[in-house]
Amino acid sequence: MYYRDTYAKIDCDAIAHNLSLLKKQSSKALIAVLKANAYGHNDYWTAKTAMESGCCMVAVSSLDEALSLRKQGFYDQILILGHIRPQDIPIAIEQHVSVSVISAEWLNQVVACCSDLRKLIFHIKVDTGMNRIGLKKIEDVHRAIDLILDHNGIPEGIFTHYACADSESKEMCEQQFYTFKEIISACKYPFKWMHAENSAALLSYEDTLTNAARCGLAMYGISPVKSDLDLHPALSLFTHITCVKRIKKEYVGYGAAFQAKEDCIIATLPIGYADGFLRTNQGRFLYCSHEWIEVVGRVCMDQCMVKLPYMLPVGTPVEIISKHCPVTQMAKDLNTIPYEILCILSDRIPRKIYYHQQEVAIINNRLHDQNP
Repeated sequence: MYYRDTYAKIDCDAIAHNLSLLKKQSSKALIAVLKANAYGHNDYWTAKTAMESGCCMVAVSSLDEALSLRKQGFYDQILILGHIRPQDIPIAIEQHVSVSVISAEWLNQVVACCSDLRKLIFHIKVDTGMNRIGLKKIEDVHRAIDLILDHNGIPEGIFTHYACADSESKEMCEQQFYTFKEIISACKYPFKWMHAENSAALLSYEDTLTNAARCGLAMYGISPVKSDLDLHPALSLFTHITCVKRIKKEYVGYGAAFQAKEDCIIATLPIGYADGFLRTNQGRFLYCSHEWIEVVGRVCMDQCMVKLPYMLPVGTPVEIISKHCPVTQMAKDLNTIPYEILCILSDRIPRKIYYHQQEVAIINNRLHDQNP
């Protein structure tokens, strides 16, 4: 249930469609990346759809995100791609959550905190040029494998991350790939999973070494590179007109940032920057009743104002992200990337989940409500 006329529609069938295309694009196993509440799409339903579509596991950024899935009844493999505090390793073991080795120092702290790592699955992160997290030296990778095995852990995977996979030039990818290949060859360890490709690399730079790929943005229907794949965006964002008034040559909004040059019609929408609809949307156009309507005045915390071409009734729906207003265009207008637009959509916005062409749930985290 929700009580404010703003919501996002999440199309799980679109996610399944995109994954089917990505599986045809690559012969590798797919790891579904669900960071930041599945890029704003809802972690549980995206995870459910991903596993039903044949993914080998899902990946999240933190233990909190992993536990969110476990508490919702998701029991398949979860890999934490980022940092987990060494003292929290027992929770990962208890919840059967796989973790990433992010540094030699981190692994030393882990074995100091928990000498028995029985059944804990590790993926060793190799830093091949991103310089964020990961092991850079081959001797550190060797020692990580030995430490994990000596403490009854399972060194299941090894992975790296391309820094420039969305660039036209693949020179950086080539450098990182060969660094990664050299380290794996030197390890001589039979890792079950080796993965390096993100969505951009999966679509534009397929390596011949790894056997799994991490799909994030492309799974949600947005390509980070030029691609002929018929990806379907899975998230749409709608609001509704709550107030309409005629004004003369008056100011609108905070700071009197907009002044009507003539008599016009102003409508108010119940969405603002606290929902992730940023102040920089001022001056952009939304889609309503087959018309483009301009956001005028400064976007407020909870509301914004638009200029209508003619009188429309309260309750008229307005498209913010849709086939008419793609998130890629919004990102371009705001000089950012689609990832950021999707991830900042607040949990104030309920998610209507559509699965097998039916509405199956309304997720409203503010009401702790996940009922159909």
